Amino acid sequence: MRHAVTLGAIVALAAPALPACGLAAADDVMQHNITYRARITGLARGALIGFRISDTQVNSANPTMLPGRTFEATGILTNPKEAGMRISIQWPYSANLHCEILVDDEIMIQADQFIAPRLTPAKDDPDYGAMNCGAPLSNAIGVPLAPGDVPVTDMPATDFSAPAPDLAAAPN
Repeated sequence: MRHAVTLGAIVALAAPALPACGLAAADDVMQHNITYRARITGLARGALIGFRISDTQVNSANPTMLPGRTFEATGILTNPKEAGMRISIQWPYSANLHCEILVDDEIMIQADQFIAPRLTPAKDDPDYGAMNCGAPLSNAIGVPLAPGDVPVTDMPATDFSAPAPDLAAAPN
């Protein structure tokens, strides 16, 4: 008894072993887990934290930031250089702002900034009371760039395999 084998059966059996013939599958894109952490040390109201959760979406939260509390959120990005976060507090409060951005569970960006008190609102300074950490959030797809923002494609290359710099040892 002879078994008839068709060309279609051979292709069906060999398909998992065949290369994609130059076409990249969606599963071939490297995804990076991003973790955003923020702390506000001091008594401040109106905390607003913005962060990129995907290649095309920016999210924000208004957490109650009591001393010692850490805000944490996650996202998934194909380009870890696009990870960005913005922390802000309301006037007239002052506090130390701290941010960390972890890429695949390794700290890649870390920053601290003291927001000094002011007697009058800083209406001419939209960044008063705010700290940007990582890439600007305005470069999400569909969000126009603000004046002075640099598109991610124009940013200097970053080696995400290198250890994060020790910012605590840096002089002020």
